[in-house]
Amino acid sequence: MIEKIFKAYDVRSTYPNPLNEEAAWKVGHATAQFLKRGRETHFGGIKVKNENTIVIGRDMRPHSPVLAKALADGVRSVGFDVIDVGMIDTSFIYFAVNHFDAVGGIQTTASHNPIQYNGFKISGPKAKPIGSATGLEEIKRIAMTLRTAGSTGVMGKLEEVDIWPQYRKHVLQFLNLRRPIKVLVDASNGMAGKMVPTVFDGVRDLQIVPLNFEITGSFVHEPNPLVEANLSQLKERMKITQVDLGACFDGDADRCMFVDEKLNTIGCDLLTALMARDFLRMPQNKGSAIVYDLRSSKVVVEEIKANGGVPKRERVGHSFMKKTLAESNAVFGGELSGHFYFRDNFNADSGAIAFARVLSILSQTRGTLSELIAPFKKYYQSGELNFQVEDKDAKIRELADTYKKAEIDYLDGITIDFGDWWFNVRKSNTEPLLRLNLEASSQAQLEEKLSELKSILGEPIHGH
Repeated sequence: MIEKIFKAYDVRSTYPNPLNEEAAWKVGHATAQFLKRGRETHFGGIKVKNENTIVIGRDMRPHSPVLAKALADGVRSVGFDVIDVGMIDTSFIYFAVNHFDAVGGIQTTASHNPIQYNGFKISGPKAKPIGSATGLEEIKRIAMTLRTAGSTGVMGKLEEVDIWPQYRKHVLQFLNLRRPIKVLVDASNGMAGKMVPTVFDGVRDLQIVPLNFEITGSFVHEPNPLVEANLSQLKERMKITQVDLGACFDGDADRCMFVDEKLNTIGCDLLTALMARDFLRMPQNKGSAIVYDLRSSKVVVEEIKANGGVPKRERVGHSFMKKTLAESNAVFGGELSGHFYFRDNFNADSGAIAFARVLSILSQTRGTLSELIAPFKKYYQSGELNFQVEDKDAKIRELADTYKKAEIDYLDGITIDFGDWWFNVRKSNTEPLLRLNLEASSQAQLEEKLSELKSILGEPIHGH
């Protein structure tokens, strides 16, 4: 039963079945066992000060406290100590692992999923992500061998520690306002309802207008800002409230989407271009690498090169992004999903820091956010479209054959590039779906190429 809760990057399922306190205990126990024995193989023997300490935190879901407690008991049953940092946004756990120099961290959260879901995001030393390729498979294997949750005769210490003041100080290093900014923030009844006021209240020149800051154990709208419909409440409120911009956080507040003063949602690749330019113009980052998700607009690469940076194209997924960020010592990385990564944040992603940077960049100009983004809107994009396809590999071969005159690569799915238009098609990990992203030089070309691709892939399905 327990194998059902393990996914590619984290542990996630519905509560109380199949994810319950017993499963949480097993995940805690198995993670501690893995970090005790297996980290040499996966993390090259990174040295940390507190080799037997795991930091845990949790989001605001009604079942998070009981799951986090069972998880902590599981960790302690291996003889490991637990530092419980309480109810936090997910990016906080990456900070906490590094702050305490602990061997790992576990956040109890189901991110943007509906309220009946929960799960665990697991990190190793220096907050390096633990996914299926970096230990999650082993954790799953250990968890599956455990018959019942219970006493092992050893019990590590449990300590509750509040490090919000230190976290606030860390995040505010990234905020530098040159003029007053007023922003409407939709916390989606999630962790931003606690994080935003704790970190950003009382900052000079910053006025935050709160929306859905109440942590009630339910969501007014689905806490996934990547779905346009979930931004409608923010946009409605912006019509009647004079602000410079709007921001909407997801459930665990590690992602943030932005809306300009004209109520346009800003694509995360355009935000990557904006932040990349800003970081590269800082003298200390001259010539730095910038990591970007291969689905991004070509404008991202153009902007990185124009500002003397080195573009690093990477496949989708936080473990790939973080790895490349670390290896290339890149100052920044951006993903279409709204995850933004920062070298000076332990190469980890942070919704709070992305929020701080966008406000800072806007405050450096006299203009509006829409004027700032306008130069990046050079191309026409389809957005991500999903197609139901049973034999995904055969369909990818067919695309390669149809477009064999193009430049083709297989970094993540297949990317087919003709220069003035290009597309990427990748497979869903879990469903019989192919995901298409297409970009063209004109609206007419976009429509023409899209109908060409539909003749091969079929009609896109909605609701994904």
